[in-house]
Amino acid sequence: MSESQPPISARKRLVLRRPDDWHLHLRDGELLKAVLPATARVFERAIVMPNLVPPVATVDAALAYRERIRKALPRGSAFTPLMTCYLTEETLPETLREGQRRGVFTAAKLYPAGATTNSAAGVSDIHRIHPLLTTMEKIGLPLLVHGEVVDPAVDIFDREAVFIEAVLDPLRKQFPGLRIVFEHLTSAAGVAYVQAQSAHLGATITPHHLIINRNHILVGGIRPHLYCLPIAKRDADRQALRRAATSGDPRFFLGTDSAPHPRSAKECACGCAGIFNAPNALPCLAQVFEEEGALDRLEAFVSAHGAQFYGLPLNKGQLTLHRQDRPAPAPSAVHAGQASLQVFDPGFALYWAVGD
Repeated sequence: MSESQPPISARKRLVLRRPDDWHLHLRDGELLKAVLPATARVFERAIVMPNLVPPVATVDAALAYRERIRKALPRGSAFTPLMTCYLTEETLPETLREGQRRGVFTAAKLYPAGATTNSAAGVSDIHRIHPLLTTMEKIGLPLLVHGEVVDPAVDIFDREAVFIEAVLDPLRKQFPGLRIVFEHLTSAAGVAYVQAQSAHLGATITPHHLIINRNHILVGGIRPHLYCLPIAKRDADRQALRRAATSGDPRFFLGTDSAPHPRSAKECACGCAGIFNAPNALPCLAQVFEEEGALDRLEAFVSAHGAQFYGLPLNKGQLTLHRQDRPAPAPSAVHAGQASLQVFDPGFALYWAVGD
């Protein structure tokens, strides 16, 4: 999907501090078992999204889900899932306090009701969870936001910008000490807003939003495996995201938002939103950073900025990326029982690969 020529780099090998993924969907059951190895091979930790059915909205539910993830890990894996609480209008402040006190909740997730996959139990009126936000501000528990409004009168390509004005900015003024992660940033407006803030606001950026724009989804036919929420926007937005991710600004860090769905749920009359990029997220990022002349900043984006925002220690292990003379084969599908999962296709040849 890149219009540029295949990148040429003098670098043939990159040794990185082992990276983290600060926004990940692992699903459950057979899907969990099928997709988890791709993440565990590369990432040491990941913030796991709680939008299961039913949602992970209690401490006990999070403990049970964490145990299912641990049991599904490949033998010998050191991967650590970091659990989140799905905020509802019925969530109690004590649930958040207990979850943090017991080392279960690393953050809590705000889904506007109806904004994305399995978000129906989310929040319809932000004012109803102000007691939760007050508690989170006091105890230092980060708030993760899906940054879109769900008003049907607002164009889907404008929903992030409207969210900033109508929800996020008032929220930050009312709770100035609350640490917030603006997740899966997609717009130039979002980048500019984060850059204008002085403290307590970070943002995750996905590999696919650095690569695709809305033309890739719609021109020449609808490509359902490139459909995600928030939806990819104009190319000017993509370019703004690339500048932010490769800038070295510590407010921006990796969240893959890898979100697997069976092909049958994507290739249908009303396909699900989500891109499954865990198997090739790091090679895609290496190629983007190479194209931007910023390979020296890749490690900070994938391995340092997120941990620093969350106040967690940096990983001690290392991972090696190799630049091959020939492009890697196209990613093969992943199978979960009878279901087939399409891996993100960036639309261009990948020359970087994770070493064994």
